[in-house]
Amino acid sequence: MIDSAEDLSKKHMNRKVDSNEDSEISRLVVTDDEVRTTRADIFQSPAETRKIDLVWLLKTLMWCSICVIIILIFVKWGVPFLFKKVLIPILQWEATAFGRPVLALVLVASLALFPVFLIPSGPSMWLAGMIFGYGIGFVIIMVGTSIGMVLPFLVALFFRDRIHQWLKRWPKQAAMVRLAGEGSWFHQFRVVVLFRISPFPYTLFNYAVVVTNMRFWPYFCGSIAGMIPESFVYIYSGRLIRTFADVKYGNHDLTNVEILYNVTSLIIAIIIIVIFTAYAKRTLNNLQLSERNGDGPTPGNDNKPETEQLPNGKPIHSSLSVTIQ
Repeated sequence: MIDSAEDLSKKHMNRKVDSNEDSEISRLVVTDDEVRTTRADIFQSPAETRKIDLVWLLKTLMWCSICVIIILIFVKWGVPFLFKKVLIPILQWEATAFGRPVLALVLVASLALFPVFLIPSGPSMWLAGMIFGYGIGFVIIMVGTSIGMVLPFLVALFFRDRIHQWLKRWPKQAAMVRLAGEGSWFHQFRVVVLFRISPFPYTLFNYAVVVTNMRFWPYFCGSIAGMIPESFVYIYSGRLIRTFADVKYGNHDLTNVEILYNVTSLIIAIIIIVIFTAYAKRTLNNLQLSERNGDGPTPGNDNKPETEQLPNGKPIHSSLSVTIQ
């Protein structure tokens, strides 16, 4: 009986050892397979990476070459054509066809009506800068763009449902627009300013903002504040274009001081535009990210439609936050 117990114990120990050896062999086999796979990945990955890098480099070089060729063609033939056929005739036309008060009214009307029909108003701003300079030109631009920001806002109130359905096709952009209608008066004012100086098309923003809880006065004040830097950039670029036109096709010669001033101011203007644009884009992305994480200015309102009273007395239903996520 004792012997049989010892035999059973030995058999159990042998079976356990065999099991451990089998599991060890199995582990070694799996590990060996993993090592082979890892080695295969190591040996294959650099070639694939090199191929991807080469394709990316070739595409980059191709697009850079195309862009350089387009720029050279535009500088060689496009700029002289625009100066001779567009800019010079416009300057001659404005000098003979209208008086300055009438021309100022024409520019104000264009700046007010172009955004309603989604037409860029940049050329009118350039003309205001070229013809009237910084003082009167700035007043013309601000008056015209102020009207041009209010009219689309009021027109869009009659097509709120259609705009809501249209925005559902672009949920990412719609989520950014929804940021403008949240939070306090100052938050809405700040977001509108950021939208005005960001790459987001402000002509579309004028219509899209009506489906949010945006109040009128933060929208109006933020739009004016956000348009001030852009107005000065357009006036400056318009004056610079007119200076180049006078030098090339007129009898005006630039001194070394004027050349240095124009080059320096152009570099500073480009740097300011890049800084403002990058700051606005980054801040909007941070606001959107904080809202997704639940740290937004109005947490808890994402699942509940709200109603906001606008100046015309009609309620605006902000169901964008419910249907577009």
